[in-house]
Amino acid sequence: MFVGILRLTLYLPEPGSLKSKRHLLRSAIDRVKARFNVSVAEVGDNDLWQRSVVGVAAVGNDHAFVNETLDKVADFVGSMHGGQVQIIDRVLEIASYGDSLGQGGARTLAEAEAEAMEEDWDKDENP
Repeated sequence: MFVGILRLTLYLPEPGSLKSKRHLLRSAIDRVKARFNVSVAEVGDNDLWQRSVVGVAAVGNDHAFVNETLDKVADFVGSMHGGQVQIIDRVLEIASYGDSLGQGGARTLAEAEAEAMEEDWDKDENP
């Protein structure tokens, strides 16, 4: 499993108020969500009129697929609204989680409670 995180710092030259910035960003975020199967949110510079930091997350079973998806998202954001959204910084990170994630170590709630009771019992017998 691969989890990709894309952080885009955006410059928005047009907005003259927070209301117009939020309208522009909401439109951009909605279009990205509709076109790509990713999660998107404004994560920084919320109170600045002409700047925003947007986070994008994608999950997949292939590193190249996650990388390509996030690259396409960045290109799409940079091309939308006729230059009203400009990317001034872009950070991409992809983390790998092995196939054994959740396997072998998985246990039921009853097993976890029984293990906790055993630990408490051992503490009482061997202070």
